[in-house]
Amino acid sequence: MPCLRKKSLPKLSLILLAASLAAFGQRTYSSLGSPLSPEEIKSFDMIVGPEGKELPPGKGTVKEGADVYAKKCVACHGPNGQGGAVQRLVSGSPGNPKLGPFKDTEKTTLSYYPFPTIAWDYVNRAMPANKPGSLTPDEVYSVVAWLYYMNGIIGESEVLDAKSLLKVQMPNRDGFVPAKPVWPPNPKKPSWY
Repeated sequence: MPCLRKKSLPKLSLILLAASLAAFGQRTYSSLGSPLSPEEIKSFDMIVGPEGKELPPGKGTVKEGADVYAKKCVACHGPNGQGGAVQRLVSGSPGNPKLGPFKDTEKTTLSYYPFPTIAWDYVNRAMPANKPGSLTPDEVYSVVAWLYYMNGIIGESEVLDAKSLLKVQMPNRDGFVPAKPVWPPNPKKPSWY
C-alpha cells in the first residue's frame, strides 16, 4: 500500500471536508416548518411590478397618509420620517422645506427606487414591521402619497391611486443602468462576468 505524500494530505482533507458537508446537507430536520398548501403559496404572490398591473383598487391623500404615518409608522421612522429606530425615509424637500432641496444623488430610501410602484409594493408587503401586510390598500396609497410629498415628489393636493401612482416620476429614475445579459455568452469570460 503506497504511503501518502505530504502534497496529498491537503487534498485529502479537503475531500473529507466536502464529503462531510455534503452528508450534513442531506440531513432532514423534522422540527423545522411544514409544506405550504397551494392557498398559502398563492398568498405570497402579491408583488407589484413596475407596470403596476397588480395594484388593487383604492386611493390615498397626503393628509390621510400623515394620519396613518402618525399611528403606525412614527415609532420606527421618527417624526416626519427623519429616522428613529430604523431607516430615514425623508430627505430635504419642498414638502418639508426645513430640510432644504431634495438631492437625487443622496442615498435615501427613494433614491434607490426607479419606479413609484416599488415603494407601494414594499409598504404593502412589509410594513408596519410589527404586523407586516396589515395595511389596507387605501392606507398604503395614503402613506406612499405622504412619503412622496415629504420628499418633494408630488404635490400636497395630489391623490394616489392605481393610475396616478404610475405617472409619478421618481427623482433618480435615470440614475440606474439597465441590466444587459450577454448573449451569446463569451467563452473567454467566466460565466459570472
